[in-house]
Amino acid sequence: MTVTPLPVPWEGTRQLFDLEKVLASIDTMAAQRPVAAQIVSVANSDDTSAKELSRILASDVALASRVMKLANSAYFGMRGRVTSLQFAVTVVGFTTVRTMATVALTDLDDESRLPEDFWDVTTSLALASSALAPRFGERPQDALCLGLLAQMGAALLNHNDREGYAELVDDNPDFTARRTAELRRYGINSVRLTAVALEQWGFPHGMTSRLNQVDDLTSREGGLLRSAFEVAARLTVEDYDTVPIVRLSCGQLREDDLVPVIDQVRADADELRRAMLA
Repeated sequence: MTVTPLPVPWEGTRQLFDLEKVLASIDTMAAQRPVAAQIVSVANSDDTSAKELSRILASDVALASRVMKLANSAYFGMRGRVTSLQFAVTVVGFTTVRTMATVALTDLDDESRLPEDFWDVTTSLALASSALAPRFGERPQDALCLGLLAQMGAALLNHNDREGYAELVDDNPDFTARRTAELRRYGINSVRLTAVALEQWGFPHGMTSRLNQVDDLTSREGGLLRSAFEVAARLTVEDYDTVPIVRLSCGQLREDDLVPVIDQVRADADELRRAMLA
């Protein structure tokens, strides 16, 4: 197993985090969800067909049900018309199925093990990323997956330091400040941890590089996710001090561009959450 080196912790950092141990714990989770783990492994292969992927997926009834529900959601515009699992896999795409399997095998579907605001933020991130994707030359479905997985690292930090991480979240409702606090406490922030885990599982560089660039304000590559985090903050953080979107997006967006996006996220968030957690 190749693990990307951690950044050097700030002086005085309390070392509460062992990356090797956390990644090993993911492997343990995967062993408990073998179908989801198999999907994560094969969905990126050029040799895998929709028929083969749906056959594997059918072995996990709960996960198959979620894929069917998502395929029939308003997001894909196929409400009620997707009646077979193979068609559902074709509609949502292999990357989305792989993303949903990753959610399952890392226990992101168990809200009792997650930070309190996890899925409110995640659905906002996913839908905002998807809606804004064309402005950054990205495919909306790929951006949806980026948003759905961006907070996986936060869940892993919470799994391994529940009381400490809950306190950190309470003290840092702003997501940028939260990532700074995570780095100080653990030597790595949650979005970077997501990237490390996805790199280990062979997710495409196009996804992990966007995660790695989120805090570089000069990086257009990280602009989509930065902008999505801003939308999520405006929707979920009380008394949030907004940051100019033109700065976060490297000039790709203006404030007026966010109005329909925020309305769309509000309209579709509950349905996406139900599909992911059903």
